[in-house]
Formats: sequence, structure tokens, C-alpha cells
Amino acid sequence: MSGLLGNDSLVLFQGDSITDAGRDRNDPNSLGWGYALMTASLFYAMHPNRQIRFVNRGISGNRVRDLLARWEQDCIALKPDWVSILIGINDMWRRYDSNDPTPADRFEREYRELLRITRERTRARLILMEPFLIHVRREMEGWREDLDPKIQVVRRLAREFNALYIPLDGIFAKVCAQREPAFWAGDGVHPSPAGHALIARHWLQTVGEWIG
Repeated sequence: MSGLLGNDSLVLFQGDSITDAGRDRNDPNSLGWGYALMTASLFYAMHPNRQIRFVNRGISGNRVRDLLARWEQDCIALKPDWVSILIGINDMWRRYDSNDPTPADRFEREYRELLRITRERTRARLILMEPFLIHVRREMEGWREDLDPKIQVVRRLAREFNALYIPLDGIFAKVCAQREPAFWAGDGVHPSPAGHALIARHWLQTVGEWIG
């Protein structure tokens, strides 16, 4: 496993629409307009002498099973030094908008397999971000029945694989006590620019001690 985030490191952002954020599929260097772009831009501003490459391969609508299906091409083949993953909200959401649930045990099995492959076939350091939900509508409170067990799965896997961990659900809950929930994500799932900036801020804080 790689150690410090140093010169010539490749950082791969992976996930669903939150990571995708409208990136240009025809441009392999496109980071979209969300937290991936903000993270990379802030990193360069703070460390202009670092030759780090940031790559975004998030795809809107993805669940863990979708990451697993494309992992060879969109992770292993890139030979990343750091892999940052934010996944899980669609594994919850499809139960409520499409009657297509992902049981927590399947979510855990597929996520563990994803991480196992990454650990065995790359030397990448792992960064796991927990999925989050912001309660902008009352019925969303009931969605916790499905999401909370998946958040616990990600926490267990972070320990199991010695990954850096970013507790986004708790982070957003804290700021929602300071500003109305819709300010951070109008639909409760997709962050506003301020929400994306919050993710970028905590990503950089978490990785900061590993910058060599």
C-alpha cells in the first residue's frame, strides 16, 4: 500500500452522481463541477509545487454493484495510488423510487469484494466516505431504516481495510443544525455548491496528514 500523497500520485474519485457532477465523459481529465473539482483545485492552491493527478470516474445512478462491474476498467487499469469512494445512496434510494431494494447484506458483500480487489491488485490507499441523507421532506425520516445499516457497513469496512474515513452523514447533520437543510442539498441527496465545498473541505482535512 502506498504511503504519503506525494509527487506523481494519482487520486481516483469514484461513486455515483454526487461524484460525477456532470463531468464530460469525452474528456478523461474532466472532474465535473462538484467536490472532486473543488478538492483538486483547493489542493493545487495550497500545494502548487505538488505534481498530483486527480481523476473522476463517478457515474450518475451507480450502486455498489455497478462499481464492481466496471472496476477493472475504471479503477484497476488506472493504477491509482489513492482511491476515494462515495457510494450507497442509490442502494437505498432505489427501494423508495423504483421498488428495487439492495439488502444490507448484499451491499456489504459487494462493497467488501470491491475493496478486496482494490487491495489485492493495487497499492492504493483507500478513502471511504459514508453515504448521507439530509431530511428536507418528512417522509425521508423513514428512509433511515434502509440507509443507517448501510452506513454501519461502510464504517465496518473502513476499519477492516484500514481506510481513511469521512463521516459525511454526521458532518451534514451538524451543519443542518446551523443552516436549513435545503441549503446543503435541495433534494436531500445531491449537494448544493456549499454542500460540495463541505465535502471537499473535510476530504482535504482528512488527507492532510498524509501529504508528503
